[in-house]
Amino acid sequence: MSEIKKKEGFADNLPERHRSGQFWSNLFRISTGVGIVALIALLLNITNSAFGYVAIENRIDPESLAINGIPLEQLHPIDLTYILKQNVSAGYFRNLENEMPFEQRTREEIYDLVIERVVEPEAASTWSLFDSLFHKSEIQAEVAEKYPNADLHFTSWINGNFLVSPQSANAERAGVRTAVLGSLWVIFITLLFAFPLGVGAAIYLEEYAGDLWINRLIQTNINNLAGVPSIIYGILGLAIFVRALEPVTSGAFLGTMDPTTANGRTILSAGLTLGLLILPLIIINAQEAIRAVPSSLRQASFGLGATKWQTIWHHVLPNSIPGILTGTILAISRALGETAPLVVVGASTFITFDPESPFSKFTALPIQIYQWTSRPQAEFRNIAAAAIIVLLMILLSLNAVAVVLRNKYSNKL
Repeated sequence: MSEIKKKEGFADNLPERHRSGQFWSNLFRISTGVGIVALIALLLNITNSAFGYVAIENRIDPESLAINGIPLEQLHPIDLTYILKQNVSAGYFRNLENEMPFEQRTREEIYDLVIERVVEPEAASTWSLFDSLFHKSEIQAEVAEKYPNADLHFTSWINGNFLVSPQSANAERAGVRTAVLGSLWVIFITLLFAFPLGVGAAIYLEEYAGDLWINRLIQTNINNLAGVPSIIYGILGLAIFVRALEPVTSGAFLGTMDPTTANGRTILSAGLTLGLLILPLIIINAQEAIRAVPSSLRQASFGLGATKWQTIWHHVLPNSIPGILTGTILAISRALGETAPLVVVGASTFITFDPESPFSKFTALPIQIYQWTSRPQAEFRNIAAAAIIVLLMILLSLNAVAVVLRNKYSNKL
């Protein structure tokens, strides 16, 4: 009789449970849809600013620089050098000659200098991608009325020159080369510092640490550190790496201190600071991956006479590597987009020379993007959008490498 009542109660409750399940299923679909719509809106907004029409005005008409009827783009390097010398200051021309004699420069290099320093093209006005596609005639009429001497071009702000050019005060000539190199240097040092230390700490806490109060305290603090705001890590990095360890982070202890370095505000300081930032994330994710390895695998290894370290090295780590790399991907993604700790540590907002060592001054892509978006000129917002696309490309590339490594180790299991 009791079995019959249980079955009746189960049947009576079934429609209500189905309704509850359907409600949560629909809620999850809606939340996923909202996330996808927000992501598409973000990408469309970035793309809308990275492409579009630009009205370019020249300080000097290139046609007026023709010699004996030969247009500027066809002139001999000697003629281009003469035009440059006649139209720039003597001091600037001497500096160019000291950097590299004009006899050793290619024609393309001299021509680019003439365009940059003599013709001096500047953006009189810019339009977004959607306006350029749907309001082309209105834009042409506006240019003809307001900028009669300007040339209207459909421009991609992200191009080859943008990727290989350094920072500049002129948006048309500014690029992300220095910022990209700075970001790659910082991420390399971050990964070099945080990955082995984080995995080692996870191995100790999961495989060696006993159930003691000190180990429980360490675990609690690691969990809490994962939620600490990034600006706090920046202050910590400023106190320890920039000031207390200045002889190390500036390279002075090796006698290789960069003359442009100030107070240890170097790539090394930034990399170590971001390493501290992502260290709790790597430890927690590595612990979860190690914990997921079946205990039977450890017992089988011990039964065959393997030591604890042999079991960890040959069985636990190979089986947990895919999960560890997944956590590392997420941690590196966070570090690559961080701005606040780098600002506190001393990343430069305007720098034109490339970093050459861990002891160089630096800037990074998030810093560069922030600096450009704060400028009043509309062109800087266009190149900021282009820099965001570059940042996303780097992030996806690094993640792709990590995914390939993760899948490679997964296939070996």
